[in-house]
Amino acid sequence: MSKPGTTQASPNILLILNDDMGFSDIGCYGGEIDTPNLDRLARDGLRYSQFYNTARCSPSRASLLTGLHPHQTGIGILTYSTGPEGYAGDLNRNCVTIAEVLKRRNYKSYLSGKWHVASNLTEPTDAWPLQRGFDEFFGTIIGAGSFYHPNTLTRGNENVEHEAEQNPEFFYTDAISDQAADFIRAHKKNHPDAPFFQYVAYTAPHWPLHAHEEDIAKYKGRFDAGWDELREERLERLVKSGIIHPSWKLTDRDPSQPAWTEADHRAWLLRCMEVYAAQIDRMDQGIGRILAALEETGQLDNTLVIFLSDNGACAEDIPEGVTAKELVDQLMIAKATTRKGEPVRFGNYPDIMPGAEDTYQSYGTAWANLSNTPFRLYKHWIHEGGIATPLIMHWPEGITEKGALRHHPGQLTDIMATILEVTQAEYPQIYQGNAILPYEGESLVPSFGSDETSRGPLFWEHEGNAAVRVGQWKLVRKYPGPWELYDMEADRTEMNDLAAQYPDKVREMKELYAAWTERCGVIPREKILEYMAQQEGTAFWEDK
Repeated sequence: MSKPGTTQASPNILLILNDDMGFSDIGCYGGEIDTPNLDRLARDGLRYSQFYNTARCSPSRASLLTGLHPHQTGIGILTYSTGPEGYAGDLNRNCVTIAEVLKRRNYKSYLSGKWHVASNLTEPTDAWPLQRGFDEFFGTIIGAGSFYHPNTLTRGNENVEHEAEQNPEFFYTDAISDQAADFIRAHKKNHPDAPFFQYVAYTAPHWPLHAHEEDIAKYKGRFDAGWDELREERLERLVKSGIIHPSWKLTDRDPSQPAWTEADHRAWLLRCMEVYAAQIDRMDQGIGRILAALEETGQLDNTLVIFLSDNGACAEDIPEGVTAKELVDQLMIAKATTRKGEPVRFGNYPDIMPGAEDTYQSYGTAWANLSNTPFRLYKHWIHEGGIATPLIMHWPEGITEKGALRHHPGQLTDIMATILEVTQAEYPQIYQGNAILPYEGESLVPSFGSDETSRGPLFWEHEGNAAVRVGQWKLVRKYPGPWELYDMEADRTEMNDLAAQYPDKVREMKELYAAWTERCGVIPREKILEYMAQQEGTAFWEDK
């Protein structure tokens, strides 16, 4: 091998994405949750401290898969129609997925897990996985649901919800992991001379809070100190590990939340965090089985493993008054009854302990605040808590430096660019007769050998929340509030707004942002809200 990021043979690609997990939850990023398999990948690979997603499930998946910004792909918000071009809620034909690109390099592509970039949840369309380059698919088309009995469970193009109904041991996180491992073994047997792209898209730890009792029991007492003390402890570990600079201050507790010592229903609150931790723990167990399949088939050394999260931790409550009809019939993110016919109890009620199939809850704002330590805000927003993700890269034949940190910024569009470089695949201008937009990212391969790399401007917009980052400067807005300016070298936790001090910098970066929105089809939030006001059936969390 002549340099980092190159090998004699085309590497396999294993892309692992999880759902709604905070920046500092896993062990190798300062968290209390047991993640030995992810920790192993970090120990033998690279961790990135300033990598970013796009703050929401569907847009992140669209950007990750295509190397474009979400609005360019047709997923401007979610997979509901929320406007004209760019907001139709379907992966359009002016983009190509990683699977479509790699097919031209003789790769076989497999998907196990959540899709969530198609508006039609029941009938195959040209926005479904097999129609977008994947050779095999097992997972869900919808973005959330029961881990015991998920809606839209699909194999290929066929609904297979019966697989969960008929198997009392079925648990979606395990099913995703085991199918991914099976794909890897079958690929080695059936296509020994071809490389593969395996996309593993977990729904853990997205609500509802569902987990096995034995996993939950591991965390009894782990969070008893409460969110205030645990945030301090996480920051200390992040600083000690070098992920967070010592000068960056811990953000204040979310102002809507009480001090832990003053919180009501603490037994229930602890149970919520214990179940959340168990969800991540179960995912890590499954990742271990996937890595074992790679080792058994002799493929680990030349497989580039990428792990990251689709957005920051989620502060959404399952609100009182949300009916089973809304969740089941309109949104298809739940079932009204368990597989045994028992009614599912929806809502964050402290007299109902989460975890079992007949519950449907979320862990709430205060724990999400812990998950995003040391940052503020959450999924939906473009402040660091909404977009900062762990990113682990592991590739024994292509990354020789073990356990190192990389601090330069990057975002989801860079994953396509990276895969193009390591596979030497050609990105098309025309695909199946459609003009394809040029990919937006920059390859991370230079970072495999050095942290002395730079990145051009980074851009975000989601529901009017927006940002542009250029080098050390980040201009960010929490819609409909004013623009804020932060020096990310001195103050990455966004505690000291410098907008009034540097008006020329604000003006310069707003001009960059405006040019980007024009080029990438970002529609002003006000116009989207006008359109949505005329529609029915919009998701209950759309007004956040």
